[in-house]
Amino acid sequence: MGKEKTVFPYIPNSVPEVKAVMLKEVGARDEMDLYAEVPERLRFKGKLRLPEPILDEYSLRRHVEGLLGRNNNCNDYLNFLGAGCAQHLVPAVCDEINGRGEFLTAYVGESYADHGKWQALFEYCSLMGELLDMDILSCPLYDGGQAAATSVRMASRLTGRSEVVVPRQMNPEIKLVMRNYLKPDISIKEVAFDPATGMIDLEDVKKKVSSKTAAIIVENPSYLGVLESEAEEIGKIARDRGAEFIVYTDPISLGVVAPPSQYGATIACGDFHPLGIPMVAGGGQGGFIATHDDMDYISEFKDLMFGITETTERGEYGFGEVLYDRTSYGSREKGKEFTGTSTGIWAITAAVYLSLMGPKGMEETGRTIMQMSQYASKELERIEGVSLKFPSPFFKEFVLSFDGTGKTVKKINRGLLKHRVIGGKDISREFPELGQSSLYCVTETKTMADIQRLVGAIKEVV
Repeated sequence: MGKEKTVFPYIPNSVPEVKAVMLKEVGARDEMDLYAEVPERLRFKGKLRLPEPILDEYSLRRHVEGLLGRNNNCNDYLNFLGAGCAQHLVPAVCDEINGRGEFLTAYVGESYADHGKWQALFEYCSLMGELLDMDILSCPLYDGGQAAATSVRMASRLTGRSEVVVPRQMNPEIKLVMRNYLKPDISIKEVAFDPATGMIDLEDVKKKVSSKTAAIIVENPSYLGVLESEAEEIGKIARDRGAEFIVYTDPISLGVVAPPSQYGATIACGDFHPLGIPMVAGGGQGGFIATHDDMDYISEFKDLMFGITETTERGEYGFGEVLYDRTSYGSREKGKEFTGTSTGIWAITAAVYLSLMGPKGMEETGRTIMQMSQYASKELERIEGVSLKFPSPFFKEFVLSFDGTGKTVKKINRGLLKHRVIGGKDISREFPELGQSSLYCVTETKTMADIQRLVGAIKEVV
């Protein structure tokens, strides 16, 4: 092998003797034999411009902490940014439990080892089912976008149809995931929203739904924060046309807002990020899908499910996988969809959060969010040139128009950073018809003093 540099222990199996044994086992002379199928013309012959490895733990830690120190975070700034990943309370007990050794690597587990994780995931499903007023949930999905896309594919299989109707004002990132995931066999039709209310245009829904429609999917609350008060009517339109009614919902709202099942949803989905999970550079997400206890629907779930089952000992029960053959794990290429990475640790965290909060805690949290966001919108409307875009009821997020200030949202947000305030999301490019508008998010983490600080900062900037 010759003299080699190693970076052990940071790269597993990097000791030359270990590498030699592994190469011999697979019949290779050196590492490049493993890439024999890659044409010579595609191989990079140069030297990558990488820094020298850091070989001691202390220096490595100092280096990483220095990189992290460059970030601006919500401990240093007052944050009003949401749009799918908002700042919510993370109770200390959530990190205490998910940091335990048996949960920290909670990548599902197999029947011979991880009964504890299976029980924890079963409890997550039970708690989420109670919150959503539905019976069946699968293992957590990668994120909310994946949950929405798979919900539509479930609906397509259930109905044998190949179109889905979605709102124009749906979260653009989720819509992009859906477009990518539904290609090439399921097409998307967009329906307009009422520029006066921010709600879905019912007449346009009626025009767009046809005998090809597998489902109508709506967000409630919507990406723009508006509560779809006519969601029940949209559900009726879907069912009358033989389509599924899918509702993408924010679980933190369900302490004060009726769950989708109570206004006709056949499939509920969303992201459980608000339930005790921190904002970690886009990684603290986890998708969920829920349905009623109907085998037609259960058989269309692509992911693992966990249930209670009898054991070989009379009167003894354990936790196990349900209908395993339904998944791509069980049926491989014949599976309905591929089942991939699960966000198990965040599901367990969400279960801890829901256990801690209980029905009363969820109600109080939802009420606090409603009150603080309403207070914020009214205080911000007092600023000259600033107005609330939609008069409709909203939850957590609302759209502010800055057209009257003569300044762009981009310039205003840049000015707010000088006051150590992160403003709302600039949606002027996503929704040019709304002018210079910004999506502001107010959660239970904000106080009246925080709102007044925001008001004062905007006054100075505009």
